[in-house]
Amino acid sequence: MNKAVWSPGWREQVIEQLQSQPKTWDVIIIGGGITGAGILREAVKLGLKTLLIERNDFAWGTSSRSSKMVHGGLRYLGSGQLLLTYHAVKERQRLLNEAPDLVQPLNYLMTHYGHDFPGPFLFNRLLSIYDWMAGQHNHQFINDGIADFFAPGIKQHQLQGATQFADAVTDDARLVMRVLDEATQQGGTALNYVSAQGFIDDNDGKVGRVKGVILKDQLSGISVEVQANVVINASGVWTDQLREKLSQHKVVNQHEDNSIVIRPLRGSHLIFPAWRLPAAYSISFFHPSDRRLMFIFPWQGVTVIGTTDIDHQQAINAEPYITQSEVDYLLAAINSQFPSADITEQDVISSYSGVRPVVGTGEGKPSDEKRDHFIWDDQGVISVAGGKLTTFRLIALDVLKIARAYLPDLKKESDDSRIFKSINIEQLNWPSDSPLTTQQKKRLVGRYGEAAPFLINNPGDAHCIVTTDTHYGELRWVLEHETVIHLEDLLLRRTRLGLLLKDGAAIIFNEIKPLCQEILGWDDARWQQELLDYQRLIKRCYSLPSRRLAEDNDE
Repeated sequence: MNKAVWSPGWREQVIEQLQSQPKTWDVIIIGGGITGAGILREAVKLGLKTLLIERNDFAWGTSSRSSKMVHGGLRYLGSGQLLLTYHAVKERQRLLNEAPDLVQPLNYLMTHYGHDFPGPFLFNRLLSIYDWMAGQHNHQFINDGIADFFAPGIKQHQLQGATQFADAVTDDARLVMRVLDEATQQGGTALNYVSAQGFIDDNDGKVGRVKGVILKDQLSGISVEVQANVVINASGVWTDQLREKLSQHKVVNQHEDNSIVIRPLRGSHLIFPAWRLPAAYSISFFHPSDRRLMFIFPWQGVTVIGTTDIDHQQAINAEPYITQSEVDYLLAAINSQFPSADITEQDVISSYSGVRPVVGTGEGKPSDEKRDHFIWDDQGVISVAGGKLTTFRLIALDVLKIARAYLPDLKKESDDSRIFKSINIEQLNWPSDSPLTTQQKKRLVGRYGEAAPFLINNPGDAHCIVTTDTHYGELRWVLEHETVIHLEDLLLRRTRLGLLLKDGAAIIFNEIKPLCQEILGWDDARWQQELLDYQRLIKRCYSLPSRRLAEDNDE
């Protein structure tokens, strides 16, 4: 009997079928971030038999550690990248319309001080173009009541005023899961913790076209050869690593500009309790030391500041973490803009760092690199890197245009149809005695789509966890239906409790344990190992360096 997609045991069942019932897939996608998820979604819409593999967990990399912004890239407009901005604005509007409870409008406030560049006049002219691209006027200049109403406590010395404008914010990891869910509902297959160990070509290891991938189950160690008409490398910062594997089999076609490389750039963020640094808007301002644009913004009941933008020189295969210099940089930014708040390291709930797969020359300042995406075609392996969270659909369409050369039987053309199903919240089959408010229902629909009514089966499921908006019913649902393998999958990506609560959500460990044991079949030894691994991860990659050092000295 076939298990339900992503239920406990389903993943192992699929791997067994790949061994015992080999078939040729139309497309294999390597990489389970937003780019890979978008490609899977569009490939399935074309009727292609498509398999996606991710060597860690879905959204494990940059796609769960972004700045959470779904925006048009106003700074790209300022640097003359009109087409990139235009496409991003249009995609932002699409996502706001199709997934309004997952991608949500967020008001921004850009402060203007003294003779800073750009001044209010120029900035508002740029916003006129920005709004024209979106097809709506959504900005205004404010010169009164800023510190009293819009941003209490903001620095007032030489404050000329502020410009209010609009973009959007999301839960990036849940966005990936929603896109993957839409694709798997239509027949796509997505496996986490499965890596690409090598490639199969059609000429016994000599120069030839790639015809498949050697997969390895990271849990069991099982390897299996899987055939495909075309392979797509959407592995983000690991793009070059995977292309190097190709060179062991065949000559790789280099991009026409050999100076172009993947430049891993780290962006780190700090998270604070909302009561400690209240923010109703995303406050945009320039860092006092290097004039980089910074954001302080509300997200899921907390306040986030970001981001740094530096060359990532940590081990590329390890989880990234914030450094002390980045902590100091971010705290300096906060206290320059809100001097009376006196924010210190003691106020920080958690940190997170993501590595952007920027395609560039590797020269000059990181922030000067463009964020366009690039595509390479290496005789059957199509690699893509760069781009923005907002434009994942357009990136997917560009990749599949190139892939058509390897799919001769594909007659259907890509269309402009929806990414997400249209859902009428009131027409869903909610329990008659549901205690949820309309806003709570919208939140669940945004994250889980049509499955939302099934998350709350009893009054206890509807209770929110501590200070968050996350319901207890979500824990059970994701354990049963979203291929959770490790504790970190549950707390850092399926839910964001590990970021929103102190010490990685230690306050609810005792409530999570029986759920994991009941649904995933973990015994006491497995739970203890998962808990130990998770706590080490939180200390190493989601805490502050000073706390890591103090805890290490205590051991």
